[in-house]
Amino acid sequence: MRQLLLTAALLCLAVPHPACAESAMKPSPEERTCFQTYDGYDPRIDLRSDVAIVYGVDDSLPARIQGWREHDYTIHVMSGVAWGTYQDYLYGKVDGRQHLDEAQVNRAGHKISHGGDVYYMVPTESFAEMLKGRLRTVVDLGAEAIHLEEPEFWVAGGYSEAFKREWQAYYHEPWIAPHSSPEAQYKASKLKYYLYRRCLDSVFTYAKQYAAAKGRAFRCYVPTHSMINYMQWGIVSPEASLAQIASCDGYIGQVWTGTARSPNRYRGKVRERTFETAFLEYGSLHSLVSATGKRMWMLHDPVEDNPEHDWEDYRTNYECTLVASLLVPDLWRYEVSPWPGRVFWGTYPKKGKPEEQEGIPGPYATELLITMNALNDMKQPRVKWDAGTPGVGVLVADTMMFQRGEPTPTDPNNFFGLAMPLVKAGIPVQAVQMEHMPRPGCLKPFRLIVGSYDYLKPPSAESEAALVSWVRGGGVLVFLSGGDDPYRNVPDWWSESGLTAEQHLMQALGLEHRGSGMYKVGKGVVSFVSRSPAGISTDPAGPEFLLQQCRVAWGQAGHYGWRQQNYLALRRGKYLAAACLDETGDDRPLLLEGSFVDLLDPGLPVVKQKLIRPGQRALLVDLGQQDKAPSLVAAAARCYQPRSGPHAYSCTLAGPQGVQCAARLLLPTKPTSVTADSGGRPVDIAQQWDAASNTLLVTFANRPSGVRLRVGW
Repeated sequence: MRQLLLTAALLCLAVPHPACAESAMKPSPEERTCFQTYDGYDPRIDLRSDVAIVYGVDDSLPARIQGWREHDYTIHVMSGVAWGTYQDYLYGKVDGRQHLDEAQVNRAGHKISHGGDVYYMVPTESFAEMLKGRLRTVVDLGAEAIHLEEPEFWVAGGYSEAFKREWQAYYHEPWIAPHSSPEAQYKASKLKYYLYRRCLDSVFTYAKQYAAAKGRAFRCYVPTHSMINYMQWGIVSPEASLAQIASCDGYIGQVWTGTARSPNRYRGKVRERTFETAFLEYGSLHSLVSATGKRMWMLHDPVEDNPEHDWEDYRTNYECTLVASLLVPDLWRYEVSPWPGRVFWGTYPKKGKPEEQEGIPGPYATELLITMNALNDMKQPRVKWDAGTPGVGVLVADTMMFQRGEPTPTDPNNFFGLAMPLVKAGIPVQAVQMEHMPRPGCLKPFRLIVGSYDYLKPPSAESEAALVSWVRGGGVLVFLSGGDDPYRNVPDWWSESGLTAEQHLMQALGLEHRGSGMYKVGKGVVSFVSRSPAGISTDPAGPEFLLQQCRVAWGQAGHYGWRQQNYLALRRGKYLAAACLDETGDDRPLLLEGSFVDLLDPGLPVVKQKLIRPGQRALLVDLGQQDKAPSLVAAAARCYQPRSGPHAYSCTLAGPQGVQCAARLLLPTKPTSVTADSGGRPVDIAQQWDAASNTLLVTFANRPSGVRLRVGW
């Protein structure tokens, strides 16, 4: 049994809850948390986040914005960019010309639909002009930002008349069917990528100029899946290139159960690995903004788009994605829920009785509010890993999305064959975004990088040059090649010298005509392995093989202390997020000892030991790092206007109407009085004192207007 002893020397400092420093029920100007909703204001979904992202530009938008604004939310607006209620545009009511030929079309000639005649669109210049008209409405209504979500072009698309016209204009040659060859498919994906980048650049630049002419600042964001998920699902999206657009202020990283539960292969077994996949997805999204200065919110969904699962399934997978996101220490903004209405009002099949439906269980609703409010507090000045070897990365690039179509789609397990063994070994592996490699500081955090051109191609000569320079400066590159990549001969910048992308890299490293082996390159080391990354994922012994390659190369470079373990744990101030990993061959649980409050238990219990078995996760508050008494430890509500004196403490706790609030406070001694009121009227509360931890648990029904809690001793 593994023990992680919590001593003062190892612990991080905590800082006060940001909301508790506010003087009124106002949002944080840092916009730490947000949610998106089409619903107008409703007290049952008043989550008390900083930002309400009001979805959809239609006739009801002004009233919906006003409702949320009146309840002290910063207002953003969101709309789809690849799809949406664009029927007026499709059928000629916008400019007098029909645009049905701009819908994405597959090889069979069918329009690709998001439902009915809500088609995925080819982003032509006229389509961008239509979007600009909608953004004028958003600016005029006083919203502070627009989110144009999911710029997605399906790999299966590329057969519409509009796309054929764009091909001719971009390549100056007649359209070629994407499925006709790997080269044609790659070229089609490059064009799809370019078209959505062009569209967003044009629309965002216009929106900022329009707002500036009215004397207003205006921000533009792109909610997007990770390129890992898009690679799996067969979608092309501009991703990293958006960070190069001055008018794009950042992203929402859309990771949730529906993306992270997509099966992948490890040790020859294909199954869902929600936590590990989410960890890699959030890491790849972090790589989009690393070294760019752009903003990123990370999304969780307490349910998911698929309504066929039960509440236990939703809860387990939500916890997987939540903890995975907290293991990305540089990011601290979150979208706490898309569509809170479907969470708090939705009904889903009962476990074991799929013919019966039930609403959200009360304990899960309380747990969600506990974690959502903890997310407001994740900007911590001190973090500390307990994990495997730091400074390890895996290559990613947006070109991962270019190799997923007919006639010979690349196996996405080429990526997972390299990444999953590192995660399972407890190594806090980070994605290394090749598009950003030329940026100063991008490669500084990394000492060893694992990669292959079997599942991606280098996006530019500058990216490759940065990688080579990093190796020569002392980096360790473990590079695999299966020799059977159907996209190896596609032409791009590297082929001007008559070489494949892989040959070009080896030549730049001075290793042309070298086979498998380990080579010194400048101050660094290159381990070249003639083996398919997808084959690593198929082989039951593949993870050990890959980790051995990394371990030997690490030592060859003069590094010491290569470390593997079956868990990942990260301290963020007073918070501790941890996951014990299964499928590792090490079935020992992780034992945490100290004094903790368990945030994944709606009762907020105080525990002296937390046992985390393989395949389980935890999110805890360490009372040893809690603010000095009196202070609020955690609550299923947001804290406003705290006041403390030598013999009393008070605060206002606000949350969605009717959801049970649990709040635990650290006090100097047992209280002699505990009262609560809302709007001057008494509120019924229950209380429980824990003498061992000097904490008080109170419970009551939440109110959006707030419950004023007063404790005396």
